[in-house]
Amino acid sequence: MRVQSSAKEALISEPLALTQSLRGTREIRDNYQVFRLTGLIDAFSESAFRKVISKCFDDGPANVILDLSKIEFIDSSGLGILVQLAKKAQERQGQLQIVTNPRVTQTVKLVRLENFLSLQPDLATAIAKISGESPSQ
Repeated sequence: MRVQSSAKEALISEPLALTQSLRGTREIRDNYQVFRLTGLIDAFSESAFRKVISKCFDDGPANVILDLSKIEFIDSSGLGILVQLAKKAQERQGQLQIVTNPRVTQTVKLVRLENFLSLQPDLATAIAKISGESPSQ
């Protein structure tokens, strides 16, 4: 685990125990947490992903960013988790921002969830949305 301190915000980064096909890290910042994931979010990784991310959601800030920009594949079970996490963030009075890549965006649009899930093109835009700032700041 890596810990950094600054006057602006504390950063704690830790690896997540997921699966061989899905890896990631979690960073906790002042008012949000960032999950950076790589690999596949599919029926095989769904159970571990749901368990680990749900626990982290419960233990950390209500505002969450899922960085899926390095996800190679997501199926319907993965989309189901995203919907559940968005609802969980709303229940906790927080926000869920999802950083995507063209493959993830296409899958989300295919099932018409783009209006429900808050998709962002990059991490800076997602952080700005949670912070209530414009992305250029």
